[in-house]
Parts: sequence; C-alpha cells; structure tokens
Amino acid sequence: MPSPSPKDNWTVTWNSRYKRYQIIIGTVIMLAIIFTLPFFFAHIEKRKGAVLNDWLLVHIPAHNVSVLIFALIWGMVLLIVIRAINNPSIYITYCWTLIFVYIVRFVTLSTVALDPPPGMMPLVDPLGSVFYGNTLITKDLFFSGHTTTMVLIFLCLEKRTDKIIALIAAFAVAYLLLVQHIHYTIDILAAPVVVYTCYRLTRYLLATEKKL
Repeated sequence: MPSPSPKDNWTVTWNSRYKRYQIIIGTVIMLAIIFTLPFFFAHIEKRKGAVLNDWLLVHIPAHNVSVLIFALIWGMVLLIVIRAINNPSIYITYCWTLIFVYIVRFVTLSTVALDPPPGMMPLVDPLGSVFYGNTLITKDLFFSGHTTTMVLIFLCLEKRTDKIIALIAAFAVAYLLLVQHIHYTIDILAAPVVVYTCYRLTRYLLATEKKL
C-alpha cells in the first residue's frame, strides 16, 4: 500500500478541527512575533549591559565563520521544511514550541542585559536580517537564538538519520558561535535546556487536546 501523499496528510490534518485551529492560531501568533522582533531587538540594542568573564571564550581565538554557520542553519531549515511539507504534525509541533521559546526569550532578553563578548565578530545573515530590522544586532545574547533553532529542529525531526544529521549540525553551530565570539558559553548551554522544556510542554499540551 503506497504511503499517503503530502496533500493527503494535510487534508486529513486540516479536516481535524483542533489541528486546524492549531495551524491557524499558531501561524498568526508566529507572524505577530516576527513583526515584533525588529522593534524588540532595536530596543535591547540601546541598553548598556554587563560583560561576562568567560573562561572558555578566552581560550578560543576569534575567527569569522559566518558562511559556515549559516550554511548549516539554512541547510537544516530547508530539511525541516521539506519534512513538514510531508508531515504537518512536524509543523504544528515546531510552530508552537517556537512560540513558547520566544515568550521565554522575550523575558530573558528583557531581564538579562549583556554586552557582546570581547573579540566578537559581527554575524551577518543575508537571509535572516529581516527579523532584525536589517540592522546589526549584537546584544541578542541570553539565550542563543541560533542554537535554539538547531536544537528545536533536532527535536522535531522524526527520522533517525535526520536526527543524527541535525544533532551533529547543532553541536557544530554551537561551537562555531563560540569561535566567532557571538555568544557567551552560558548563552549556548542555556538554549537546549529552555528549548527541551518548551518542547515537552508543547507535546504535553498537544497530547492533552487529543484526549478531549
């Protein structure tokens, strides 16, 4: 028996009232967050923050590895988009987890004011600059948004091979962010903890709705 086509999967999902609401409401909230981000980042960029004494960064010479970082990030984004086209539940889980993650990030970035690490080399993303208002942002620090993206992709992918690739890419991006001195070590270490907590919360809420 042939596997259901992406169209069949999305038709079945869309015919479920709960899943349809999850897609619509989640997408609307995410669009609102994306619209808000440039203004929020412009605000935190004006603040004076603390400079942390990071033992690990001191021992890592700074190099510009922007091209490699974004090759890994956008490569994994493309992979999860392809998987979500075939499996809408991946999109639902990713979307709602990201909403909770951004709520936490708004709180942490508002309350933990940090200046960039010494030796930071600007990280310029030609594709993602729209989220930053096409300006250079250096104080989007605690916790790391790039690490967050990679860990969330790893959690939401379902195939074993995909997960292995995503995990390797996540570790690589986390290390390269330190190489470029974009983040403090604590920014990198906190991201997986927050993302996994939000992911488990999302899975719990989605599973709860199925029982209603």
